[in-house]
Amino acid sequence: MLDPERRVDALLRKERDVKKDLKALKQEAEGARARTIARGRAYVRLARAGLLPVGGGFQATVDHASKIERLHRAIARDIGLERKLAARRVALSKRLDELRQEREPLEVQARATAHARGAILAAQDRALAFQRAFESSGSAPHTAIYGGIGPSDPSEVGVGMAAMKGRLPFPLTGRAEIHSARRPGTDGPGLEMRTPRGTPVRAVYGGRVAFADIYAAYGKTVIVEHGDRHYTVSSNLDEIGVKTGDEITSGARIGSVGDSGDGPLLYFEIRVGTETVDPAEWFGI
Repeated sequence: MLDPERRVDALLRKERDVKKDLKALKQEAEGARARTIARGRAYVRLARAGLLPVGGGFQATVDHASKIERLHRAIARDIGLERKLAARRVALSKRLDELRQEREPLEVQARATAHARGAILAAQDRALAFQRAFESSGSAPHTAIYGGIGPSDPSEVGVGMAAMKGRLPFPLTGRAEIHSARRPGTDGPGLEMRTPRGTPVRAVYGGRVAFADIYAAYGKTVIVEHGDRHYTVSSNLDEIGVKTGDEITSGARIGSVGDSGDGPLLYFEIRVGTETVDPAEWFGI
């Protein structure tokens, strides 16, 4: 059995054929009507002349009567043809309505199927993008630009994120309760940082946004590539304030804290390549 989209396409082709036939019938009916009117007018003119054409004689009278009879039969044929064409047009119009009624629910089903298929493909694309985010530096060299809000000591700017281990700034300002946690599919720990919803989430170090989208159990997520295969993952966001490919500086706002049902919190990971490492060591806690 054909899927809804193919059935819709088949019905649309049938509708186009019916419309084409209707158009041809309309033109044929208009031609038949024009002939009927022209012959009717000629019949009236001849009938008004009666059976005694001026200066004609007997043969002229016979020819005149024959002409009237031929016009009468032709008009009858035209009227019969018009009736057949009208009946055919009614049947085709009914068929067109039937095709439309059959197509409309299928279009709703096809749109729902396409939406579901699109959602699956989008989820697959996000999953691939999420994984590729941790492989980008190996396949395409990138030079990060650091500046703006960053480490308090200017000498620390540009030395690389690895040098910040043990004194990395927190992605949140203000008070936050921190708990060790992890998300399904990871091989290492992350941190849940509980703080009011809407609290700005900031980049802990400068780099390039490698992923900015919704991803599985992570929810709205931003992955920042900081160079030398170092990444930070900020998820459970309420909104995302950057897009993939953006170059950002340390302290740049990348989103805000969201609440997926377990209370407002930021889920945070640090990865070196594809390995998830303990972020607590990086923050010195």
